[in-house]
Amino acid sequence: MTEPVRLAKRVVALTRCSRREAEQYIEGGWVRVDGVVVEEPQFMVDVQQVELDPQAELAPVEPMTLILHKPPGCDAGDGPNPARALVTPQTRWAEDASGVRPLKRHLHRLATPLPLPASASGLLILTQDWRVVRKLTEDIERVEQEFVVEVSGEPIPNGLALLNHGLHFNHYAMPPIKVSWQSERRLRFAFKLLQPTRIEPMCNAVGLEVLAMKCLRVGRISLAKLPPGQWRYLAPHERI
Repeated sequence: MTEPVRLAKRVVALTRCSRREAEQYIEGGWVRVDGVVVEEPQFMVDVQQVELDPQAELAPVEPMTLILHKPPGCDAGDGPNPARALVTPQTRWAEDASGVRPLKRHLHRLATPLPLPASASGLLILTQDWRVVRKLTEDIERVEQEFVVEVSGEPIPNGLALLNHGLHFNHYAMPPIKVSWQSERRLRFAFKLLQPTRIEPMCNAVGLEVLAMKCLRVGRISLAKLPPGQWRYLAPHERI
């Protein structure tokens, strides 16, 4: 009979590496126990077969950023129906071309720094990276967002011009933005200095009722062909 030991200790014995290196191998998803990847250094093993992937690299696990096609009705933050609950290994887009090796830890502690109304759908950014959080909060005035909005009703005279520049809320003038008709019932909004939650009251102010709202782009990242309810990694070469 053998006493169970931590997986990290077994990897040290197997590879003659240091304990910290063994932990990096395990956390990087390079170690299999009986053919199954285990990412927890504290995992206990006894007689199981432990293998190190021949392609293993010693590198710390970098924080990840994910792109989710949020369906309407999900909360972008920590509401009762959080969108982050949709991010599972099973809902990763089959056509994800990021080249990122998926790890379980990539799906933990994901922040949603950019607000998106629960009723809205479309591109939602979830991240573990403090640099992305800062980009979408402190530096958000430099990031253009693009939405399409389905509306009903008849706009008041000069309504489109007012949407572009001229509306006031609580004695505060809305910043100039780009609003145009895409079809008879669809508006395109492109803006940098506006919260998406302002779109509906702006439409209401010019006689339009918002039926649906969808985020198509945040900075240089577009929703493209990502299906609803699925997610992909932000590729290393992509920049918001």
